[in-house]
Amino acid sequence: MSIVKLPGLKMLIEEISKSNNLPENLVKEALREALFKGYERFRRAKQATTNQTFPDDYFDNFRLELDVEEEGFRVLALKMVTDSVEDIDHQIALGEVREFNEEVQSGNEVLVDVTPEQKDFGRMAAMQTKQVLQQKLKDLQRGIIQSEFKELEGTVLPAKVLRFERQSVIMTLQSAYGRPEVEAELPHHEQIASDNYRANASFKVYLKKVREGSQRGPQLLVSRADAGLVVYLFDNEVPEFEEGIVRIVAIAREANPNNRSINARTKIAVDTLDRDIDPVGACIGARGSRIQAVVNELKGEKIDVLIRVTVYSGKREAKVTCSTINNNPIKKAPVKTAFMRNFFCSATM
Repeated sequence: MSIVKLPGLKMLIEEISKSNNLPENLVKEALREALFKGYERFRRAKQATTNQTFPDDYFDNFRLELDVEEEGFRVLALKMVTDSVEDIDHQIALGEVREFNEEVQSGNEVLVDVTPEQKDFGRMAAMQTKQVLQQKLKDLQRGIIQSEFKELEGTVLPAKVLRFERQSVIMTLQSAYGRPEVEAELPHHEQIASDNYRANASFKVYLKKVREGSQRGPQLLVSRADAGLVVYLFDNEVPEFEEGIVRIVAIAREANPNNRSINARTKIAVDTLDRDIDPVGACIGARGSRIQAVVNELKGEKIDVLIRVTVYSGKREAKVTCSTINNNPIKKAPVKTAFMRNFFCSATM
C-alpha cells in the first residue's frame, strides 16, 4: 500500500502532546481528522477546476489511516463492486477486483487504497491541514476545560490576576492533572470596589459559570460579588456549618451599592436546632476571629449576622423575646398573627 510520508511525525505528536498538555491518543486523532480534512479540501480544490462540486456527504465512504511507525498516512475508500463503473470514488469494476480476489461478487463492498501521490498532496493541502489541526487542538483543550470545571460551578477557587481587558480582569485558575493554568474572566459587574486588582494579586473567586461552545475568550466566568463567595468563606471558618449544627437559612448581599457613600454589605441569617448552641456566636467566633477572617477577605465589607427565631401562635397577640446576643439586649416585639413567622435578631461586624 502506498503512503504519504510525514518525516518526524512521531516526534511531532510527542511535542504537541507535551506543549498542549494533551494525551497522545487525542493528538493522534486530532491530527488524523486534520489530515483527512486537508485531503478533502485538496480533492475539492482539484474538482473546482472542472466547474463541478462535490456534495457535503461525498467523502463519507473515505477514511484516513495514520501510521506513526512509518511516519505517514494512507487514504482508503469503501467502494461498491459493480459490473460497470459510473462513479470511480464509490464504485470499482468487478473484473478489476477479481484480479486480486476471485471470490468477490457484484454488490460486495471492498476497501481500496486511494492514497494520493506525495507530490500531489502539496504545500496548500499541508497548510490547510495545519490550520485545521490548530483548531482541533483548541477544541480539545476547551472540551477538557469544560469537563473539568463544569462540576466545580458554584464553588470557590483561588485565582491570580493575569491582565486586564477593557473593564474585565483576566485571572488564572489552577487546572488539575498537571495542565497549565486556565484563564477566567472577572467582569466589571462581578468585581467589588474595595479590591485592588493588580498583576499577580491573589483572590478567592466564585466560579459562576463555565461557558460552553467555541466562542473566543476565557471559558470560565468568576465573581467576587456573588453571595456564594460569602457562604463559602463562612463555611470555611465555621466548623459548625460542616457538622450541621448551625445552618445558613438566608443571605442577601449588596456588593456594589448604587450610592457610592454606602459601603458593600451582606446580611446572613442563621439558625440551629440545638438549644445549647448560639448560632450567631458560632459565626462571630472568639473575639470576632471567625467573622473578621471573612471581613478581611472581602476587604472590609460590612456583615450582619442574624438569628432566625420561628414563632407559632394562635389568633391572638403574642410577644416574642430574643433574649440577648453578644450581651446586647433585644427588645420585645408584639406580634399578631395566625401564621408561622420568622424573626431575625442581629449582630454586626
